[in-house]
Amino acid sequence: MLNSDANTVTSTHNALIVDQFTRQAATFEERHQHTDPLERMLRVARVTADDTVLDLGCGPGIVSCAFAPVARHVTGLDLAPAMLERARARQVERKLNNMTWTCGDVAKLPFADDSFSMVVTRYTFHHFLSPAAVLKEMKRVCSPGGRLVVADVTPEPEKLRAYDQFETLRDPSHAHALSLEGLKTLYAQAELLPVETESFGLEMDFDDLMSGSFPNPEDVERVRQLVHDDVDKNRIGLAVHRKNGKYVVSFPTTIVAATKAAEGKQ
Repeated sequence: MLNSDANTVTSTHNALIVDQFTRQAATFEERHQHTDPLERMLRVARVTADDTVLDLGCGPGIVSCAFAPVARHVTGLDLAPAMLERARARQVERKLNNMTWTCGDVAKLPFADDSFSMVVTRYTFHHFLSPAAVLKEMKRVCSPGGRLVVADVTPEPEKLRAYDQFETLRDPSHAHALSLEGLKTLYAQAELLPVETESFGLEMDFDDLMSGSFPNPEDVERVRQLVHDDVDKNRIGLAVHRKNGKYVVSFPTTIVAATKAAEGKQ
């Protein structure tokens, strides 16, 4: 019975993710293809021409298509078919031939052990009911000596609860954010040490963010009020401030990377 209940919870949550990101597919690229974070991720990942890369929760292929010009081959996996359609279109626009797209669940990757020399994911961990299980799967499909790279929002520990409350209202597919220490703990538990980190704030115009968000209708005004009330107070971890007459939020983001130990070494 417990197993059945867990499967039901997972299926329900996955349906929320597909619903949210199907709606976001048309405009997601416009709001999330910031050049600087992509360059940071490429640098921390240390991708080379020999790498075969798996991008989990690839969405419209922003990260995948940034890695493809450098790597030998990139595979993008996403749960939402609408996002994969956008990813394929992006690949064609950029005339990239070394790419493959797969629809699938990150918790049960449809790949053999040691299939990729690099596994990356960006802005996905806060959607996972069990990020530890996903990291375990990432490690399984990564070859010994390969790199595992996670980029996600990492609020300060004392602001996690308020951040989660806000994000769940704004995006019902949000599950739980991890602090930087929480994310590093996951890496340690997966025996992925030492870790390298790079942190930065990702600024977004709040109205622009909301134009691509799909909260429950009854929560829209509550989300806006939370932001308006948090200007220069930073109680929800987004450093809300005004710039040129507009509300701006800054997502505290960290890229965490580590190398999977070669066989026989820990």
